Amino acid sequence: MSTIDPKTDALVPAWVYLPDIAERWGVVITEIRDMVRARTLLAVRRGANNSLQVPADFIEDDGPVKHLVSTLTVLRDCGFSDEEILEWMFTEDESLPGTPIQALRENRGTEVKRRAQALAL
Repeated sequence: MSTIDPKTDALVPAWVYLPDIAERWGVVITEIRDMVRARTLLAVRRGANNSLQVPADFIEDDGPVKHLVSTLTVLRDCGFSDEEILEWMFTEDESLPGTPIQALRENRGTEVKRRAQALAL
C-alpha cells in the first residue's frame, strides 16, 4: 500500500473506498482489508485524507474483475511496484487493443496475462 504519483493517479478514471467495496460485495470491511494485505487487491493511499482506495475498474458487483488477482500476481512476480502495476494496467496497449484493465473487463484475461508474463523475460 503506497501513495501514488499524481501522473499515475490521473491514469485511473475513478476510485472506490474500501468500505464502499465491502458494502457492494456484502462483506465486512476486514475481508477487504485482508485482501489488500494479502495483495490480492491493489489499494493505494490517495486524496486529502490519505485513505486507501482501489481503482473502480478493478471491482465488479460480486468481487474483483475476473483474472485480476492472477494478473496482479504475475506483475508482482515480475518485480512491479503498485504504482508500476497501475501504470501498466491503465496505459493503452495497441496489441490488445485498449488498456489491460479494459481487456480484463472484457474477459480477455489470457491475452493480458500473456503480455504480463512476457515482461519477466
